Amino acid sequence: MLVAEFERIAAFAEREIETVRFEFLGGRIGLKKATHGNHGSLVMWLLHQWMQSRPELGLYPSRGLKVEAHGQGRVLPDGVLAPVGHFSGDGDWSDPDGVLMTVEITSHDPYTHHWDRVEKPRAYGEAGIPFYLLIDRGNCTVTLYSEPDPRVGYRYSRRAAFGAKLCLPEPLGIELDTEKLKQYVD
Repeated sequence: MLVAEFERIAAFAEREIETVRFEFLGGRIGLKKATHGNHGSLVMWLLHQWMQSRPELGLYPSRGLKVEAHGQGRVLPDGVLAPVGHFSGDGDWSDPDGVLMTVEITSHDPYTHHWDRVEKPRAYGEAGIPFYLLIDRGNCTVTLYSEPDPRVGYRYSRRAAFGAKLCLPEPLGIELDTEKLKQYVD
């Protein structure tokens, strides 16, 4: 399938079907279903962390990004960290240039393992996004991927169990106290 064909399908689905949005990785369409309360609460918790500590950075929920080699993939991360105003004037899908970090929060569905734990680290690293934060509610861990490599995704990852503190290095410059994440596991 060509990217242009996917974008037409995704635009139609967004207009006509409110509970599902589509992503496109590795030439395959993936579903991004509407999230329930705990997932949304987790996004809000993370937004609040950045607004308090780094107000010059915005955590944009569900910002469409072009990823993979030559921008052939399309994803809707749960959060995209970039300077405030970075996406002004963009359409549905933005280039990853200037993005500091993407965030995914696992859901309880059959797609989570393949998309959030395998495909997305590869796609985000291949696109050169400096950091990928995976909040894994299934494993009760937070993993920060760094040092993007177009061949393998990311060369380095650091994992912490829910309840631990995870220091996110500059240019992120924030420490996450993940104790509160325990209440969003389900």
